[in-house]
Amino acid sequence: MTFIENLFGVIGDLTWGWSLIPILVVLGIFITALTGFVQLQFFRRMFRVLSSKNQSGDPNAISARAALLVSVGGRVGGGNIAGVAVAITLGGPGAVFWMWAIALVGMATSLVECSLAQLYKRREPDGTFRGGPARSIIHGLGAEYKWLAVLYAICLIAAFAIGFNAFQGNTVAGAAQESLGIDRVWSGLLLTVIAGFIVFGGIRRIAKAADIVVPVMAVAYLLMAIIVILINITELPGVLYSIVMNAFGLEQAVGGGMGAALAQGLRRGLFSNEAGLGSAPNVAATADVRHPISQGITQSFSVFIDTIVICSCTAFVILLGDVYTPGAEAIDGVVLTQQSLVSHLGEWTQYFLTFILLLFAFSSIIYNYYLGENALTVISEHPLAINALRAIVMGIVFLGAVAPGATAVFFFSDPMMGILALVNLIAIMMLLPTCLRILKDFREQLRAGVERPVLDPEKFPDLDIDRTAWTGRVSDEPARA
Repeated sequence: MTFIENLFGVIGDLTWGWSLIPILVVLGIFITALTGFVQLQFFRRMFRVLSSKNQSGDPNAISARAALLVSVGGRVGGGNIAGVAVAITLGGPGAVFWMWAIALVGMATSLVECSLAQLYKRREPDGTFRGGPARSIIHGLGAEYKWLAVLYAICLIAAFAIGFNAFQGNTVAGAAQESLGIDRVWSGLLLTVIAGFIVFGGIRRIAKAADIVVPVMAVAYLLMAIIVILINITELPGVLYSIVMNAFGLEQAVGGGMGAALAQGLRRGLFSNEAGLGSAPNVAATADVRHPISQGITQSFSVFIDTIVICSCTAFVILLGDVYTPGAEAIDGVVLTQQSLVSHLGEWTQYFLTFILLLFAFSSIIYNYYLGENALTVISEHPLAINALRAIVMGIVFLGAVAPGATAVFFFSDPMMGILALVNLIAIMMLLPTCLRILKDFREQLRAGVERPVLDPEKFPDLDIDRTAWTGRVSDEPARA
């Protein structure tokens, strides 16, 4: 067991320790430049998805908005509350600036990986779609790369469906016990039953659950943060000044100066928004949209919501309060956020934050499960295998909830996530020319006056596209002036 733990420790060091973050940053900058700052060009279009309706006319189809909410529900979690607090504690206020910077770069990376997932998605017998990096590898790079897709799938199942779900179960049960006095067994059972009901219903039920849970948790947390900002509005310019000055080492808040701020901001930002890590494309592929780039733009917006909006809320709550002391590490993580809220609004906020954390963790559980199911279908689509995974995930959630120390067993999660991220980045780099082709097609239609571009698979006869996933689309009317 010691050998296995050491082996995964080495894998973690080789991926997250020195290679992944520089590669993600450099690739994101490269994609941003090569696409002509695509995340800025289509920024206004991102907001349309919030009020968009189903584009296919099929009432059972997964809309772009539903896919967005599922991915937001998965991305938004402890990293937005505890992770931001850790970044500020170890990197100072300047870490927030670098979280913003990596999010803006990551928006381009996310657009590319999610557009590719849409392009190579496959229609299922029940009318839904499946896709993601594994299928992009198989259909984009060729069958000879299936071994790479299988490696990706195994890592995704191990990291998200098993490892991270154990942690989420532990988060829910721990929060319920600490704040509400509910025994871990009962909260674990309740969480397991509710999660089981949703995951056994498939992606349609997962999307419907996300459509309810995600807006509630996001809006509730945003409203509380806005209240804090309004109460302390006169101090906000000073906080923004501190963030910028610390980011470039002009004012030092912690040991390490600009280096600490940069390292913590990039690391926590990437962990939070998952841009380039290969998880969100699995959900992006489920949407029934007119053009792959449309869903890429939507998922780019998910990165914006996660980091620029929600992480910023946590940062302002902490930096506008009097609990945080630069250089002091006695209070960090969720406790720092919790105590900062209490200092602003009173004791009731610690219970409110517990409720928000419960929703965050729950939405992450159903998101993590779907990633595992989608990955499993690359290896086996037999119903028995899928139902077995559902049962395993329910057991893992309960195990993580009732045994606080047991989650340490899932030491392999981060290293496995590191491997799948490297596989995804390899696929992105190899398939980037293809994505640039469909991006060019999208832009040409916009210039021709088409408000909502449509993918015509006949324009790309050399690509292994599922024609049934794109046939029957009707070009939109000319753009409004």
